[in-house]
Amino acid sequence: MPSLLLSLARGALTSPFKRAGRPDATLPAGRLHLPAAPAAPGPLAAYRRICSFAEADPLPVTYPHVLAFPLAMRLMTGRHFPLPVTGLVHTWIEITAHRTLHPTDALELTVYAEALTPHRRGTEVTVVTEARLADELVWESRSGYLSRHATRTDTAPAPAAPEPPLPAVTEWRLPAGLGRRYGAASGDRNPIHLYPLTARLFGFPRAIAHGMWTVARCLAEAPQPHLIRSVRAAFRAPVLLPGTVTYASDGTAFQLRGAGGRVHLTGTAEAEPGATPGRRPAPEATRDGRS
Repeated sequence: MPSLLLSLARGALTSPFKRAGRPDATLPAGRLHLPAAPAAPGPLAAYRRICSFAEADPLPVTYPHVLAFPLAMRLMTGRHFPLPVTGLVHTWIEITAHRTLHPTDALELTVYAEALTPHRRGTEVTVVTEARLADELVWESRSGYLSRHATRTDTAPAPAAPEPPLPAVTEWRLPAGLGRRYGAASGDRNPIHLYPLTARLFGFPRAIAHGMWTVARCLAEAPQPHLIRSVRAAFRAPVLLPGTVTYASDGTAFQLRGAGGRVHLTGTAEAEPGATPGRRPAPEATRDGRS
């Protein structure tokens, strides 16, 4: 944890000296690694509780992303990373699990930057995370992070078309402290998630939920989350805390909607043949984001 806090501090100090949108910007060529190690039981248990994953299940399909988060922060706050980390927004994630993973698996983690892409609101970087078990690639993800700045509209891709609403399944009441609790479990203590005051420094009226919590919480609704092999999710709008959201799903696609039908998250989850992502019953105590 000290190294993660050091990365956050370094990012805050170096961000003012980086200018997004430079035409000659390049990505660091190196890859960052964490040596093989199993998941620590305490943080994993806290993560399961806050996301509503069952304690007896194998490793949640989103958890390698959490394990590699310190590496991603070290990459994005590094001297040669071209975008300022302050204000960087997680816009989408794609996850591929090549097999079921278990808490005792000693995963070796690798993170690197893959591409810089023009976006209608700035510049987007793709960050790749890989998990290996005894040299076998067993899990991988790609994430988009947006640095917002003025752009030339003739070169920026058009916004995606709105997606039709999915059938509503259940409503979740999210407490004000959700961001602090998820931050403690995941290590992601970005100030926009912690308190209204720290969120207002970055233009949000209140603290907002972590995007990766919203994805994980939706996936935890599947009857057999550990059988999910492919996840694609896009973060459409921030979820303000406290707040109430509606989880909607047709069994494969899912959405998280707020007041007035505003879509916060869209995604799909595909499982092994013979298994359905669908929805599982959740204990009433977990439906409002509490453990």
